Amino acid sequence: MFGFGFLDLHQFSIVMNRKLKLDELQRDSLDAFIQKDKHPIIVILDNIRSLNNVGSFFRTCDAFNVEKLLLCGITATPPHKDIRKTALGATESVTWEHFENTNQAVAWAKTKGYKVYAVEQAENTIALQDFEVPKSGVGLVFGNEVEGVQDEVIGVCDGVLEIPQFGTKHSLNVSVCGGAVLWEVTKQLIQ
Repeated sequence: MFGFGFLDLHQFSIVMNRKLKLDELQRDSLDAFIQKDKHPIIVILDNIRSLNNVGSFFRTCDAFNVEKLLLCGITATPPHKDIRKTALGATESVTWEHFENTNQAVAWAKTKGYKVYAVEQAENTIALQDFEVPKSGVGLVFGNEVEGVQDEVIGVCDGVLEIPQFGTKHSLNVSVCGGAVLWEVTKQLIQ
């Protein structure tokens, strides 16, 4: 029809839709990333037991340019090979701090002017798609893989966010949940 054969169209499609090489992504160097302004987001991990989930949060916080990651309670801290395995170097680019308990981390975030929200299934939640990110910044608490966010922590938060789910399971993996929530929050901040 246009003088292209199947092979020509296929080759054209490959050229137009090819995957970028790493050097074409134009990512910041580690030093440039550390120096640049961060999005006003603090991620708080409430007793996360899986080192792979912790590493995934480091990587996700790097991807969404999060200001700080707070590791609380039993949540492991770098350096650890299992964190490093999923973080892929993000333990070097993401600012983090450990708190003995999550309530201390929430209190710290509030002293910095952040509104803090637990991400959980609870009464009176705000559906993620209805959440308006506070301009002062937001703290997001993600809970333990089995128990979720502790009730006492939910009690000191400014609200509770929930990701609507439509399947038969009752929850998402915590690091998957983190990616979904951080994208929604970041999307509002960059618009």
